[in-house]
Amino acid sequence: MQGTIERVLLSEETIHARIDELGKQLNDDYDGGQILAVCLLKGSMIFMSDLIRRLNMPITLEVMRASSYGQAMESSGSVKILQDLDRDISGMDVLVVEDIVDTGRTLAKTLDLLRFRKPKTLKVCSLLDKPSRRVISIDIDYTGFVIEDHFVVGYGLDFDEHYRQLPYIGVLKL
Repeated sequence: MQGTIERVLLSEETIHARIDELGKQLNDDYDGGQILAVCLLKGSMIFMSDLIRRLNMPITLEVMRASSYGQAMESSGSVKILQDLDRDISGMDVLVVEDIVDTGRTLAKTLDLLRFRKPKTLKVCSLLDKPSRRVISIDIDYTGFVIEDHFVVGYGLDFDEHYRQLPYIGVLKL
């Protein structure tokens, strides 16, 4: 495993407090409605798990897996859908749960695919937003934290499949 954690960017307590706020906002916005929550694998698993436990509405879960990184630290620009949904989403309120929006390429392709399937609504909840790296404009409906241009790991985010288990988000020093 390469690299070390240079510093903690977001502590476990800070992350959980913000997820509490996001959960309240989602509960207010959906006001007892039902949502289909789509977890974008693998990085969003921990965030999604913590987020849905704060929701007081009927939820169905799906997963998708898309990639533009592979084992690199920079997006390749080529987005691949590696795992698709198992159900029809037409007419449903869909909430895409993402770990980080960086260049926007992966999320844009994913959202285009989902829009084509005619959901009733399609919203995005991302734990992290890194707007300084954006090359494709993305509307994020629910944002946990806006961060500067650091390579971050922990709380589901990885480098070469390592560091996902960390309870905090740290800046990786290579």
